[in-house]
Amino acid sequence: MGSKLVRTVLSAWGWLVLASSVVLFTLPVAVIRLLSWPFDRGAYAAGYAFRKVVIPLSKLNPLWTFRTSGELPDDMRRPYVVVANHESFVDMILISHLPTEMKWLSKNEIMKIPFMGWMMRLARDIPLVREDRNSAVEALQECAQRLGDNVSVMIFPEGRRSKTDDLDKFKPGAFKLAIEGGHPILPMAVHGTRDCLRPNDWRMGRAVAEVRVLEPIETTGMTREDLPALRDRVRDMISATRDELRAEHGYVAPQLEEAG
Repeated sequence: MGSKLVRTVLSAWGWLVLASSVVLFTLPVAVIRLLSWPFDRGAYAAGYAFRKVVIPLSKLNPLWTFRTSGELPDDMRRPYVVVANHESFVDMILISHLPTEMKWLSKNEIMKIPFMGWMMRLARDIPLVREDRNSAVEALQECAQRLGDNVSVMIFPEGRRSKTDDLDKFKPGAFKLAIEGGHPILPMAVHGTRDCLRPNDWRMGRAVAEVRVLEPIETTGMTREDLPALRDRVRDMISATRDELRAEHGYVAPQLEEAG
């Protein structure tokens, strides 16, 4: 009972810190976007400032510990199609600790949230209406525009967070985008965010989460016929690295009860 109460109180504190940070960051991000508008078509500066909204939460929330590992490419303005496995909403908070800017493909509902959604639009993140084919086509077109402005884009190829400990199938959109534009893929593996925030529970969990940046994969010379192999290769890389992270963190997967 005591530990549940402590988690409830600390969770309320954590959400308060995040909400306060989002509100406080909105005006500075808007000012940066306004001042940089004439020479920063990709809204790189505004987006970079927006991602820093996660720093107060990581410093002031005692329930969550965030780590980053691996090395980003020297020039993220090349740009890259960044892909990662998806465990929870906290993936975005974790990955935003990396010292770079990339535009996020995000479900439209999040971009309707006051202050948070306003900043996402100022940062030129890309909205997506799930299960809407026209929206998916438009979103990929917007991703191509951001890449054309020399800003990397971030996509979760599973589409939504996995409901189990296994990776879901990777959708082809990110890989089609990379091949058609000749952009390299930058894979990342995420571990621990599922325990930070469980589905259907507003309370935060005590957890250590880590994102590991993997080696980029060039797509120059690839055609649409190469898409399935590229998708499978990236999925295998992320899956293997996630297993490594689990082993390093001492993670034990929940066991399913046997029938009968």
